[in-house]
Amino acid sequence: MTVTTDRIGAPPPDAPGRGAQGRSRGLFAALTVVRLGPVLLLLLIVAVMALISPVFLSPFNLGNVGLEASVVAILALGQLLVIITAGIDLSVGSVIAMSSIIAALWIRDLDLVSGWLVIPSMVLVGGLAGAINGTLYVKGKLPHPFLPTLAMLMVARGVALLVSGGQPITGMPESVNAIGSARIGQMPLAVLLVAGLAVVVGVVLRRITWGQWIYAIGGNREGARRVGVPVNRVTISVYVFSGMCAGTAAIVVSGQTNSAYPTAGNLMELSAIAAVIIGGASFFGGRGTVIGTLVGALILGVIQNGLNLMNVPSSWQYVALGTAVVIAVELDVLRSRLETRLRTVRTEESES
Repeated sequence: MTVTTDRIGAPPPDAPGRGAQGRSRGLFAALTVVRLGPVLLLLLIVAVMALISPVFLSPFNLGNVGLEASVVAILALGQLLVIITAGIDLSVGSVIAMSSIIAALWIRDLDLVSGWLVIPSMVLVGGLAGAINGTLYVKGKLPHPFLPTLAMLMVARGVALLVSGGQPITGMPESVNAIGSARIGQMPLAVLLVAGLAVVVGVVLRRITWGQWIYAIGGNREGARRVGVPVNRVTISVYVFSGMCAGTAAIVVSGQTNSAYPTAGNLMELSAIAAVIIGGASFFGGRGTVIGTLVGALILGVIQNGLNLMNVPSSWQYVALGTAVVIAVELDVLRSRLETRLRTVRTEESES
């Protein structure tokens, strides 16, 4: 006779499903850690910078971090919507320069000294550039948004250089300078602008049908079209919004320097894309969050600020940026593999 010591009602060690349940719990725990990767990376970088520099956590310097991250954050919030649709906008850095230069010319030549006229003009110029990007991509039947936005990158930069003669134009309204450099206590106004924009984007993505359409297009463009999503209109709209965010970023950049210059925003499109990807969005579309994007922008801001405090040459900042992007992409690949494996294991559980 065989005597078993198993508890009454407990499945024997080799019962179907027990191994799958254990693997499911382990995979879920690993996936949770990976999903928290951007936040954990930010905390790690902050801890390292605080140990290296005693002034890093001072209120004034934390305000500097927010100020340095604000332009990238504004661009990244616009880029987020584009990337969720599985697109990309390479033009936003050049659109910053074009928007600020055109506004500065209006100030100089038309005596538009009122910020109430200059500020909307920058946003509208950016939105017009975005509308051209989206229309060329959708109506021009181009194979990928890389092409029209790359063309706009060159055209916008060329326009900024041509109309300015390649020279900076100084003098901005006080309201623009306040947005770019003023503080309430140690809190830059630019950070409050980012917070307000983030709330708007978060509400749009989570509470409004347009936001749900954006995710649907990124998840399955043809499937979204079949269920009645106006794919073309929504796609154009996200590029318009990205351009408007570039125009908004131009306000901050111009306010920080009290000027417009044709090289403004150089390579900022790469930082914006990096912030979105570091924050957990996928290049394949259908995934991305406002919080993750802000965390990604903060990671870049902390790295830049910390290296400046350590007097590290700016060239090393690009090395650090590239390293952070590689880590983020690897986390994205690992997350996709874990999600696939978890779905498989849970299917095995349900069938057992």
